[in-house]
Amino acid sequence: MRWLVILLVLSLSACSTRLGKDGRTETTVDAKYLIKTEVDRIADTGRAEVMGGLMLIADKLYKRNPKEWKKAGLASREAALERLSLRNQRSWPELAGAREGPAAALAFSETFSGDRVAALMFGLLSMADAAFEHKEEFYILDGLNEIKLYNCARNMEVAIWKLGHDRNPAGEPYLLSNELDAANRNLSFEREFGRLMGILDFMAKVVADRNGRNFSRLTQTVVGTIFLPVSFLK
Repeated sequence: MRWLVILLVLSLSACSTRLGKDGRTETTVDAKYLIKTEVDRIADTGRAEVMGGLMLIADKLYKRNPKEWKKAGLASREAALERLSLRNQRSWPELAGAREGPAAALAFSETFSGDRVAALMFGLLSMADAAFEHKEEFYILDGLNEIKLYNCARNMEVAIWKLGHDRNPAGEPYLLSNELDAANRNLSFEREFGRLMGILDFMAKVVADRNGRNFSRLTQTVVGTIFLPVSFLK
C-alpha cells in the first residue's frame, strides 16, 4: 500500500495540464518527471539561470574589453564565447591547468599575459560546474552540497569586488566592467552578479533544508578578496 501511495504521488507530480485552442484541457505525463522531485526541478532551473547569467557577463566583458579575446588568437567575440561554452571539451594551456579560484585569480595578476576575461569566466564557470556537481539535470538520487553553492555565491561577490578595485601598475582596472561616470552610469555587471548570488543563496538554503542541515552557520557575510574553494568540499 505504501508503495502505491508513493507511485500515485510521483505520477501526479509528473502530470502537466494545458488548455488547447478548442478550449479543452489536456493532461500529459512526462516520464522523466517520475524520477524528479520539486527540488530537482528547482536545481535544473537554478543551474540554467546561473550558467546563462555567467555567459551573459562574459559577453558583456568581451564587449568592454575586446582586446582580450584577441590575445587568444580568436577571430571574434562569438568564438571566445563558444570556447567558454565548450570549456570541458578543450584544453586551456594558457591557464596551466588552473580551474575555479586559481583560474579566476589570474585575471587580476600582473604577470598574466593571456585573455583575462577567459581566465575570470572560465574560473567562475568551472566553480559553478563544481557547485552543481558537474550535472546538467538532477533526479531523485542526485545530491547537492549547500556549502558548495554558498561558496560559489561568495565567489561572485569576490569577482565583482575585484573587477571594481584591482588595478594594474598603471592604476587602471585589469578589466573594464561597471561604468561609474555620472553622465553614463552603468551598473549592469553588479546587478547580474547580484542576481546570480541570490539564486545560489536560495539554492543553498533549499538544499540545506532537503539535507536536514542547519543553515545558520552559513548566513554570516563573507567579505574578502580570495576565492573560496568549491570542488574540494565534501
